[in-house]
Amino acid sequence: MRHPIFLLPALVALAACGDRGGDAEVARALDDINVIDETNLNDVMMTVADPGEAVSYFQRASDANPERVDLRRGLAQSLVRAGRIPEAVAAYTQLVALPAATEEDRVAYAGALIRNNSWDRAESVLDAIPPTVETFDRYRFEAMVADSNEEWSRADSFYETALGLTTTPAGVLNNWGYSNLTRGNYAEAERFFADALRHEPNMFTAKNNLVLARGAQRNYDLPVIPMTQVERAQLLYTMALTAIKQNDLNIGRSLLQDAIDTHPQHFEEAVRAMRALDQGA
Repeated sequence: MRHPIFLLPALVALAACGDRGGDAEVARALDDINVIDETNLNDVMMTVADPGEAVSYFQRASDANPERVDLRRGLAQSLVRAGRIPEAVAAYTQLVALPAATEEDRVAYAGALIRNNSWDRAESVLDAIPPTVETFDRYRFEAMVADSNEEWSRADSFYETALGLTTTPAGVLNNWGYSNLTRGNYAEAERFFADALRHEPNMFTAKNNLVLARGAQRNYDLPVIPMTQVERAQLLYTMALTAIKQNDLNIGRSLLQDAIDTHPQHFEEAVRAMRALDQGA
């Protein structure tokens, strides 16, 4: 969006010069204003715009200016926001090949590869980044790669470092908890999920993981946490499946019935699970 309030004084001042270089000065002033406006638009597209609209914007802009690394970066980031991960990986592959690409771009590239389940490639990208690049995302991704390799001590070290580099630790705590859930450290996983919810009480993923951790210990009581009626039904369903998996069939059946009765609408998944349980009885 243009802002004439900034444009008019610049043109008046340049017109007063009265020399033959005035036209060139006016053109330069307009270019400067365009750059300011474009920067603002880029920021808006990266943060608050609809992801699909942002992808379209950065695609057009980067096609018109293929040498602009900032536009290619915007395209890659927007594709991640839009959930178009294979395309994001392709965009990052092109981005990091440019001379002006940064180490932060390579960290983001590793993140896109992780989302694409390309763990070996992500590890190779991270290994090539100098150890002096000590960012939250770098350590978060390093922890996830270590998890995928079942290198638990390394994962713990990276998670701990990442925690010290963020003011919003819920996501890291949830991932660290899931790492412990995978290892079979259920009580420790429960502690991490509870910590995540203390920071972000509405994070449903952490709520669901907390129920999984409690159920794995055969503790089939829902935790005392804030939850909506729909969330309560979904968590009862998760707990029921955990009980059934551990062959606690009567408890699982009771929890499924609670989930069906609790949900404010028809809970098809729980109904199907109940039918399957009854048919197998």
